[in-house]
Amino acid sequence: MSVSDDEIAHVYEVFDAIGGLSHRKMMGGASFYCEGQIFAILSSDGRIFLKAKGPFAESLAAEGSTKFEMEDGRGMHYWTLPDAALDDPDLAADWGRRALAAL
Repeated sequence: MSVSDDEIAHVYEVFDAIGGLSHRKMMGGASFYCEGQIFAILSSDGRIFLKAKGPFAESLAAEGSTKFEMEDGRGMHYWTLPDAALDDPDLAADWGRRALAAL
């Protein structure tokens, strides 16, 4: 199943304050870019993940975020956007900016 246009529009709303966003559909989900730099993905099940490793990934884990895993169990350097940020665009934009700064 692939993500819908409404789900993609929701990600744009979540990160609206960042600006310069674009996306590309891929593998049932979508990748999100800020001025050409990938920083987030939308999984085929509608979850938003931020690109993260090292200290930034540790910060996300401390907020209860979970790591993206492939069906075969392989992990990737993406962590769920903290739940509190899903309904708070200012907080979501802050996490998005932190993801970009950590790249």
